[in-house]
Amino acid sequence: MMRTMSVQFGGGRRRGLRIVLYTLLAAGTTFAAFLGVQLVAFSQSTEVEAKPVVKRRTEGGTLVICGGGKTSDLVRSRFMELAGGPKARIIIIPTADPSAERTVSANVLDPWLALKPEHVEFLHTRSRETADDPKFVKPLTEATGVWIGGGDQTRLTQAYLGTKVERQLMALLNRGGVIGGSSAGAAVMTRVMIVRGRDHATVSPGFDFLPGAVVDQHFLRRNRISRLVGVLADHPDLIGLGIDERAALEVSLPDRHLRVIGDSYVFACVPDNTGHPARLEILKPGDEADLAGLKDKDHGQAIVSAIDFQSL
Repeated sequence: MMRTMSVQFGGGRRRGLRIVLYTLLAAGTTFAAFLGVQLVAFSQSTEVEAKPVVKRRTEGGTLVICGGGKTSDLVRSRFMELAGGPKARIIIIPTADPSAERTVSANVLDPWLALKPEHVEFLHTRSRETADDPKFVKPLTEATGVWIGGGDQTRLTQAYLGTKVERQLMALLNRGGVIGGSSAGAAVMTRVMIVRGRDHATVSPGFDFLPGAVVDQHFLRRNRISRLVGVLADHPDLIGLGIDERAALEVSLPDRHLRVIGDSYVFACVPDNTGHPARLEILKPGDEADLAGLKDKDHGQAIVSAIDFQSL
């Protein structure tokens, strides 16, 4: 079958990662107490104006949530597999990029085309009116996977939150499709969306693809532990998912099952309302869990997780 593509418009790093991890793990409970969290080894393999929201409850589908940086071949291949492999019909949304109109090119599509999907297409607009145009959203009705690129996550919600684009993204998940995203495309996955801030976050409404959670990206690279803990202090009903660069979290929505892929770490921060500090669990590549199990897990004594620092 013919493959097609179309465009539619309308060394210091490694050292920094080691420092962050050594601070976390070597300091142990002292550092944890400072942040109000417990470190637990995981042993299993608002300034922006709110827009109208789409009421939803996804019954199927998968999310692939990347922490930022370069998307690995492993993550990209898994996304393509979930989207249908050679039958995949992929939509790429570059709207978070402030220069999306100028930077979209065939080069962006090359890594996807190399995997030989049936179809790859860009979908982009800044206009909410366009985002409600049935002709504009039609490609989404035929898609098996959507990839949301990085940049500024508020550009995504300003253009699409509460529009037919968002409704069609929900419909894609409900029919068993996959939505992936990196950096801004990761932050927008949850209803409470972290917008900015180093130690104290500004939040605004996101897409709510993953109920019961809030996502923070570039997690170790930009040392965002304290800001995620701060968000959870205001939203103790949520689980915080801190995803590092070079890591991705695959989420099966029917059972809220989680699996870490890539070659870095995901941190699950679980707040507590019984007087215990929040629990911070470290999930390494290959680890699996589920959101309900993480939240219901008993609090235990904080311990240090074994991490292969040489791999960082």
